[in-house]
Parts: sequence; C-alpha cells; structure tokens
Amino acid sequence: MKPFFSGVLVLFLSLITVSAVRKSPDDIIKLPSEASRFFRPDVNDDDSNSGTRWAVLVAGSSGYWNYRHQADICHAYQLLRKGGLKEENIVVFMYDDIADNEENPRKGIIINSPHGKDVYQGVPKDYTGDDVSVENLFAVLLGDKTAVKGGSGKVVDSGPNDHIFIFYSDHGGPGVLGMPTSPYLYANDLNDVLKKKHASGTYKSLVFYLEACESGSIFEGLLEEGLNIYATTASNAEESSWGTYCPGEEPSPPPEYETCLGDLYSVAWMEDSGIHNLQTETLHQQYELVKRRTSGVGSVYGSHVMQYGDAGLGKNNLDIYMGTNPANDNFTFVDANSLMPPSRVTNQRDADLVHFWDKYRKAPEGSTRKTEAQKQVLEAMSHRLHVDNSVKLVGKLLFGISEGSEVLNKVRSAGQPLVDDWKCLKNMVRAFERHCGSLSQYGIKHMRSFANICNAGIQMEQMEEAASQACTTIPSGHWSSLHRGFSA
Repeated sequence: MKPFFSGVLVLFLSLITVSAVRKSPDDIIKLPSEASRFFRPDVNDDDSNSGTRWAVLVAGSSGYWNYRHQADICHAYQLLRKGGLKEENIVVFMYDDIADNEENPRKGIIINSPHGKDVYQGVPKDYTGDDVSVENLFAVLLGDKTAVKGGSGKVVDSGPNDHIFIFYSDHGGPGVLGMPTSPYLYANDLNDVLKKKHASGTYKSLVFYLEACESGSIFEGLLEEGLNIYATTASNAEESSWGTYCPGEEPSPPPEYETCLGDLYSVAWMEDSGIHNLQTETLHQQYELVKRRTSGVGSVYGSHVMQYGDAGLGKNNLDIYMGTNPANDNFTFVDANSLMPPSRVTNQRDADLVHFWDKYRKAPEGSTRKTEAQKQVLEAMSHRLHVDNSVKLVGKLLFGISEGSEVLNKVRSAGQPLVDDWKCLKNMVRAFERHCGSLSQYGIKHMRSFANICNAGIQMEQMEEAASQACTTIPSGHWSSLHRGFSA
C-alpha cells in the first residue's frame, strides 16, 4: 500500500475509533456520515438532524398583569417559525386574554421588549381559555388525541428520531407550576408524564426551558438521567425568578404600558437566539450565557439558572430544537453576549403590584380608573397578608409557637425532591384552601411549608383542625375569586 493512502486510512480509522468512544451504544456509527464529517468537519452529524422538530409552548397564567408570560410564548413561537419549524409541529397554550384586553394600549399587538415588534400576529390558537389545562397539556405531550378536550386537537405526534422542545413561562412555587384553570401542575405529575413519553420511544431527545419562581424544584431530585431529557430553569429550587422591561426599570417599556413586557430568563435565551448562529451555538453555551445575564444584576436582583437531566445533550447545537436563523447563519459563536442585564428587575410575585401601582400613578385624579387601581392594590395586599398570616398560624398550631416557623421554612438538601408523599401534599393544600381560600399565584410561595407538614408526619385530621382554627373568615373581594385553588 502506498504511504499516502496508508496515512489516510490510519487517520480515517482513528477518527472512527475516537467517535465510537464518544458515542453511546445506542448511536451506531454510520461510516458514510463519519466520512462526511472527516472531509467537512463543520457539518453536523446527519443522523442527529434527521428527525422532525416539535415544540410545545405554554403560558400558564391569565390576567393583564401577567402580560409577560404570553408575550414570552408568542416571541418563542416567532423565533421557532423563523427557524423553520412548521406550524403543524408547534403546539401553543395561552389563555389569549392580552392582545385585545381593554388595558392593552396597542390593541391586537403583543410586544416582548421596549422596541420589539409585534409577536402576536400569526400565533395559532391551539389551546386557549379554559382549554389551557394540565389534562390537555399531558395529552398533547403524550400524543394522545383521544384525551384532548377542546382546542385544536393538535398533539405532539412524534417518532423515535424526533426532537422536542418545551418552553413553559408562568408563576411557580416549590414543586408546582401555575395554570389558569384547576388543577395546577405538580412536579411529580409532570415528571411522570416525561417518563411515559420516554417509555413510548417517541423522541430522540427532549429539551425543556422553564420560567417560574422556584422552578428548579420541578426537576430537583425528580428528573432522572437516561431519559434523553435536558432541562434548564430560570431559578433554583428556593428563589424567585424575575420579570423585566417593567415600569420604572431601565430599559423600561413604552410610556403607555403599565406592565412588565417579559421575564428575565425567557428574554435572555430568546434574545441570545436572535443574535447567534443556532447551527454553531450549543445548548450548553446558551445555558452559560443565559445564566450570566440572569444572575448578573447583583446579589439582590437575579436568580441562579440551573440545568437538570442528561447534561450530555448540552453539546447539541440549538438548531436541532429551534431551527436556524437565516440572518445569522454566517456568524460564528463567541463566548460573550452583547446583551447586558438590566439595571433593575422585578420579582415575579410583585409584577401585579407594579402594574396596579403604575396604573394608579398615571390615572387622572378623581377618575374611575384611579379608584379601580387603588382597589386592586388594596385587595392584592389584603390577600397576601391573609395567606401569609394563615400559613404562619397553621404552623404554630401544628408545631408550637417556637418551632412552627422553623419547620415550615426547612429546606431539604440538594438532590432531594420537595416532598416524599406528593398525594399528601395535594391533600394538605386542599385542606388549607377549604378553610382559608385560594392560595393564588402569590400564595404558591408557601408550597414548601405544606410539603414540610407532610414530611413531618402530620395527619389530615390535624391539618383540617389547624386550618379551621386559623381561618375563621376569608377576605371578601374579587381577588380570591379570580384565582382558583389547587384541587386535583
């Protein structure tokens, strides 16, 4: 054999050997594609991109003060469509009460940044209103058309070579995510559905981006490795996530807006995707940039972006899940981001108060609008005080005055799920709400307290008695009626 051909053969066999070491047993090496990679090293493995791209986008809230969640989802839809995903492969959940809301200064338009374009036009109304439910979400993820109730009937009808991207933006609390309908979404149920999806063999890889307070608790100790699922969250299991482009911030929304336009983590990953070549940027590279931007506001403002599941998927390029951005195809990835964090951000749980206060501040003196805004502020604060005080009193009745607060606020060590018995957690929440009213999007911050009540071995009869003593009356007003309970 001539020296030249001998050298090429040695290089080619060496390449195959190295690739075989790096790949899992499930990824059988295909010599033609490996040869293609040898002669064209910048081209992705054809096998990794052979399947269909699917996406599920979920805004789990309603109400104009939650404008940012639907804005996030609409922006994500535009990003994916621009990347080449087909509308038939994108399923959208949003209550759809923002674009034409009387509070919206630009009717029929939703923006996700101060100078942003309309992101609402063309977004499919797959599941809106009361069809935005846990039951429908699970049916969609599992591809079960017979279980869907209402809506377009569109589901993730994926196959074994397909890639799935899920983006969920909403309020959250330890172990739970919001929904505009009852019941809300508990972490154990979501992870069980993801396991079922994996067992069905109907995807090659799945990526989950989650925007919510305490969003790390949704996967902490629950998302197993080996499911080919990679998840990132806006915060760890113990902290809030943050709204951005809010009134009073810099940059702020246009002056006619009285609400936050986006969420910090969500805006970070989407604006990053808008300026980089998705064929060269990996999931892990985006994770690092988003983490830097989301936590870069200082120790007071910001959260810790986390990752869970099969971290090895982080080496995959973003285009496998989001498609390509034709305008940026000639760009190469750089380990920096020109998009700087804002100087100030708003705690997700305070975004409603920001809206009501800005509305009050701008309304003419003596106007009906000013009176309405004042009422909304007072009712929101009254509800918060009621929930906070009721939970604290329940803790004191169950564990004593000195021990109550310590037990309720106990945080488990990293890697442990929030609670051992999820059925107990749901029952404890039901018991509290029967006597004390709905927790609402604010009150779910106390889910860890109910989990700790279960972990301490408290029985249902004890909880019922404590809740009945703690809550002899429930505050009147529209706030409690607007926010449904956690019954399951």
